[in-house]
Amino acid sequence: MGRLSGKTAIVTGASSGIGRATALLFAAEGARVVVGARRASELDQLVSEIHAAGGEAAALAGDVRSEDYARALVALAVERYGRLDIAFNNAGTLGEGGPSTEVSETGWSDAIAINLTGAFLGAKHQIAQMLRNGGGSVIFTSTFVGYTFAFPGVAAYAASKSGLIGLTQALAAEFGPQGVRVNAILPGAVDTEMYRTMNDTAESQSFITNLHALKRVAKPEELARSVLYLASDDSAFVTGTASLVDGGASITRT
Repeated sequence: MGRLSGKTAIVTGASSGIGRATALLFAAEGARVVVGARRASELDQLVSEIHAAGGEAAALAGDVRSEDYARALVALAVERYGRLDIAFNNAGTLGEGGPSTEVSETGWSDAIAINLTGAFLGAKHQIAQMLRNGGGSVIFTSTFVGYTFAFPGVAAYAASKSGLIGLTQALAAEFGPQGVRVNAILPGAVDTEMYRTMNDTAESQSFITNLHALKRVAKPEELARSVLYLASDDSAFVTGTASLVDGGASITRT
């Protein structure tokens, strides 16, 4: 019996990277998974993989900036599987980078809309449903960037992701009495499409690797296991945390 047997989970940003790896792990641990992202074909392929491995999954493509999409993901979970127990709000973007004096208002607003507002809208409807079945676990993907240190040229990304930590704490305090736990993971560098876009040279990748105490970047599956802990009853007394999963980047000065 898996650690998530009998539970239903939503995973956003599931078409690649951490979200995809987490959806596969949730399903392998017995959860019925509703996966969301903008790319429908990648979601369909993911659902096929889960079904082929004996799991249960359904997909709905859309944009996390839309509150209607947040509602629809929850509705699909309830319609298909009868309940909602876990939500991993993982969808995100690097946003517009470069010197902050040159970042456009649109670029700034898009990063906030996807990384912060989209996560809030998801949690708003997820928590409302979880309250109907006695509680649940909500997890956000934040980052160490803007928490323990930052890089030049990532103001929109850092600000939007840091905002998730405040959101985590506020929701955890508000809904803890009703059995809803809310936590955030703060990854270091993870070998995903987003990482390779941000670090597209051997020199850049070497620099980022060296920032970590482990002297490597993570695999998405390693982050998925940390999310699984927060989703499962193993973390029954854990809420309101900003959990570093950063390979020691926060403590490394060598």
